[in-house]
Amino acid sequence: MNEAGDKGTVSIELVHEALLAALARGVDVGGVLRQARIDEQLLHAPLSRVSAIAYAKLWAVLADLLDDEFFGMDSHPMRRGSFRLMCQASAGAETLEQAIHRILRFLGLVLDDFQGELRREAAFAVITLHDHGKMRRLFAYGTWFILVHGLACGLVRRRIPLEQLTFRSPAPLDDSHYRTRFCQNLVFDAPSTQIRFDASLLDLKLLETPASISAFVRDAPANLLVKYRNESSVSALIRRRLRSQPPGDWPELDELARVLCMSGTTLQRRLQVEGMNYQRLKDELRRDIAIDLLSVDVFTVAEVAARIGFQETSAFHRAFKKWTGVSPGAYRRGSDVDATVQPKA
Repeated sequence: MNEAGDKGTVSIELVHEALLAALARGVDVGGVLRQARIDEQLLHAPLSRVSAIAYAKLWAVLADLLDDEFFGMDSHPMRRGSFRLMCQASAGAETLEQAIHRILRFLGLVLDDFQGELRREAAFAVITLHDHGKMRRLFAYGTWFILVHGLACGLVRRRIPLEQLTFRSPAPLDDSHYRTRFCQNLVFDAPSTQIRFDASLLDLKLLETPASISAFVRDAPANLLVKYRNESSVSALIRRRLRSQPPGDWPELDELARVLCMSGTTLQRRLQVEGMNYQRLKDELRRDIAIDLLSVDVFTVAEVAARIGFQETSAFHRAFKKWTGVSPGAYRRGSDVDATVQPKA
């Protein structure tokens, strides 16, 4: 096991959000989920999650069916191929600041209900997402920022660390996706929707060009979801360290704290600040590893159980159902689909 394989998972709540426009238009959602290799049973299990790669496939399938790369959330569709054009247009800029202005202008032309603005505020760069005074779905705000922040990171081939992300909308039941993808400092029910980061990064020279950007486009939207996630939290640091070891070798809290040059009490406190504890972190990592392994249809359920540290398959079944609300078979059924989709935005 290695950290490169830790793609993570997303809440089933995001799958429901992604499907709303398709449902309203009478699209065969069952067929959509089969193409994305997601078992329909998961929709009825509030604790279930899907792999980030499966979610990226779902995004691509819906973009094809709706001819809209923004999940049908704007009064004007973001037609298939718009993201590619936006990448090519922004890659011709010299600096990140110029590129972001191009991204925001492009989205402002394509979408009617959202307008982005970049400005400098002392030591910070702030991208504000204006919604013409009408509060939109949190999912819409988050998806817009995934497109903007993900492309900005891709153009300079590095993550742009975010100091803060605020949303006008109320907090969801599960905000883990937003913390993992963007930053720990989230504020909901805020006066405006915006991200804030170090203004000096605006002067970065682009590493992508109109000639080279095609590789980035080919890997989207999976790279937008996974490649530029927030890896600066203590939780992410511990996940990377544990992911490099077999679960049977995972250290106890005090031992891990010594390796990280802090006391066990300090480590516990820092995890608590992030809404996490060590046992839950280990359980969630086991869950995510299991979902990844079950989804590729290579290992049997018994083999998956063994690889995440369970000596008895029955014990794994019980734990997995506690974590996700469904049996491992739901993920195995999703992986049985023959249809494949190239996830590209």
